[in-house]
Amino acid sequence: MFESFQKLFATRRGRALRENFTAYLFILPATAIIFVFGLFPVAFAFFVSLWKWRRFPDEYRGMENYIKALGDFSYVLFMAIAIGVIFYAGFTLRKMWRRTDGKRKVWLLLIPGLLNAIASATFVYWFFLVLPYILEAPRRVPRGRAGSRQAFLDEFFNSFSFPEVTDAAHMMLIAFGIALVVSVIILLRTTITDRALYVVQFTFIGLLLIAAVSLIYLDVDAINQAADAARAAGEDLPVWSYMVLIGGGVVVLGVAYRLWRYAVRQHNDRRFILSASAAIMLLIGAYLLIVQIPQALTEADDDLVQGFWVTVLYVIGTVPPQLLLGLFFAYRLFHIARGKSIFRMLYFLPYITPFAATAVVFATLFSNRPLSIANRAISMFGLDAQKWLSEPTPIYELIFNTDLPRWLEGPSLALVVIMLWSTWTYMGYDIVIFLAGLGNISPEYYEAAQIDGASGWHIFRHITLPLLSPTTFFLSLIAIIGTFQAFTQIWMMRQPAAYDAVDTVGVYLFTEVRTNNNLGYGSALAFVLFGVILIVTFFQNRIMGREVFYG
Repeated sequence: MFESFQKLFATRRGRALRENFTAYLFILPATAIIFVFGLFPVAFAFFVSLWKWRRFPDEYRGMENYIKALGDFSYVLFMAIAIGVIFYAGFTLRKMWRRTDGKRKVWLLLIPGLLNAIASATFVYWFFLVLPYILEAPRRVPRGRAGSRQAFLDEFFNSFSFPEVTDAAHMMLIAFGIALVVSVIILLRTTITDRALYVVQFTFIGLLLIAAVSLIYLDVDAINQAADAARAAGEDLPVWSYMVLIGGGVVVLGVAYRLWRYAVRQHNDRRFILSASAAIMLLIGAYLLIVQIPQALTEADDDLVQGFWVTVLYVIGTVPPQLLLGLFFAYRLFHIARGKSIFRMLYFLPYITPFAATAVVFATLFSNRPLSIANRAISMFGLDAQKWLSEPTPIYELIFNTDLPRWLEGPSLALVVIMLWSTWTYMGYDIVIFLAGLGNISPEYYEAAQIDGASGWHIFRHITLPLLSPTTFFLSLIAIIGTFQAFTQIWMMRQPAAYDAVDTVGVYLFTEVRTNNNLGYGSALAFVLFGVILIVTFFQNRIMGREVFYG
């Protein structure tokens, strides 16, 4: 038998099979780590978000946690994500069609790919069907045997014997058997190079389509339940109108963006004016359609909306100042002759100091006591003592003593103090990175500009800034993601009087999970925050990424 295996791997196809098998064995540990510590926690968190979950899964709720967080806008969001996934799958198929020139033998591999996707979906369905029974095993142990290890093991293995679980297991085994047989037959009967890679790609596309269909099912099921409840109460539910209007607005916005890009490339003034005018008109129409979003969010969680508003203010108040100050000090530090290493260490020191220590120091400096350092400092200018971290009033109202709409009043004084701490802490990191970027710029550019008579500002504007654009793009991307996830400094510096004025989404999420023990709703909030960060990052890459100059 061993000799037959040797003869099998001695052929050309056998050697290729052995090489592929060896390669897959090498990447298997990394793949397992990514799945266990990366993909599985995300999938499990999404699973938890669909339940009423405290210590154990209590009740399946579907989209109710998301509806509680976002109101009617959650229907639009889930449908938009599903449609976006379908479009992405179609776009990937189109790229594969162009790359393979529509060869029929390649597209024959679509069959095992889709079967593998279906088999994987049946495994996911079985796993998350049996998971609640496994987690509830301690609750099913009889009271008289609560401390018995054998009783727990009995209930654990009984979790796999429930009728719906066994039916799902049988369906999974049949799907895997069919997928395995068909895949082996088709792979052995085709001679296309990289056929295994094509099967993996088709499997990925099939999984995307299954995920999109699942999201649509969740969305439609939630809409039907809401419609039944509205009809029972004699009310109308304008969910579909929101989906049509907001979805149409997003499509029109995309067309306006494409038309504007076309207008910018035109050298003919008449074409530019016509295209730009049409793009502006479409942009106005898209705005009129998308303004339905605030109305769709009227039933959203007020605390979540307030958390997002505080988060946006925190991003605006910290990211631009720390980047500007980091660039300014790095540029000045780069041109000094002596002491550069000492100043670099001093600027970087706040970043490596434990956040807990610096947060406590700032809280002491900005104490609401009349004799605190901050109040003593402003008293020198004839100003009254402030409550600082305990002050939830917006700074505009404090300065001018007049009321304005919330989006014009700005952050609270308590949030401004936390912004100062964040800017002071992260500015040193930006300085060090900017210094590295400045060191990579060739001195020849500066010498040539000085020979041509360029001033210091023109050198900075036309040489330093463009060549620093990759560094600036990296720092802005990291800073925005980090501020959206801000938690530690806010949690340590927040005071009871200003909770609502400084609590970002991350703090509100933690409060729901830790204080209220609402794991299902907390998981839903985590996915909402993840989606917002993903969208912001995508647009930042699309908009700022085009302006990056890599030399």
